[in-house]
Amino acid sequence: MKSLIRWSTTLGLLGTTLFGSFLTGNLQALALTEQEVMQKLQPVPVFTITDAQGSPLVASVPQQNNQEASVAGVFISRRDAQAFVERLKKENPNLGNQVQVVPVSLGEVYQLDKQNNTQPNGLDFAFIPAEQQVQLAEALMNQNGQQGQRFQGVPLFVARGGENKGYLTIQQNGQQVIPFFFDKGQLQGMIERFKQQQPNLSSTVEIQVVPLEGVIQTLQSENNPQLNSIVLVPSQESIEFLRSLSQQSGGNNRSR
Repeated sequence: MKSLIRWSTTLGLLGTTLFGSFLTGNLQALALTEQEVMQKLQPVPVFTITDAQGSPLVASVPQQNNQEASVAGVFISRRDAQAFVERLKKENPNLGNQVQVVPVSLGEVYQLDKQNNTQPNGLDFAFIPAEQQVQLAEALMNQNGQQGQRFQGVPLFVARGGENKGYLTIQQNGQQVIPFFFDKGQLQGMIERFKQQQPNLSSTVEIQVVPLEGVIQTLQSENNPQLNSIVLVPSQESIEFLRSLSQQSGGNNRSR
């Protein structure tokens, strides 16, 4: 698809071992342009279910005004999307055998959603998080005194620490960036490397979880210079998928 561009920039991020400082400030204080938001979201692959013509599989969801909204599911995990198709094939073979999992850019979903918001009865998108990451998010909430609460949305994990509980940054292309992870395990690995490099600060590091939907809303509505530093890091599963795309693209180029 046309959106399978610039994803290769994500692949080198996890190999970064040079850490910056703790960037202090409040991410809830100040907006990026729509183009800048698109650039933030573009490297992240998500997965939709479409028919052979590329039209998304749509569900009708009742609304409070006794009307129905058309909603398309957007899976964060490719495995979850494939599992959904397999269940559909068993429960509704006529439909299940006509649909497929299609990767798209999160930036493209954002752009389509913005366009649909201006149209009557436009298509809505519902993000479907990886259940394991939701469970890890809720475990963090329990540790922070929010026992029994259900995490709403797609969890993103970020590290804070230092004297002022700033955001842990890493160096990317000579700049400090704040990585927000879809996979808590990847962030944990980064923290362990940081603790080895700066053991005097290891006891101050903590993991926080925020919803992707809230981060997108903040990117498009707030006005904080730190928002330019945010980088979304796809899960290891998605990164492996990106690598396979990159290898296929390289093979196709060589064969031409």
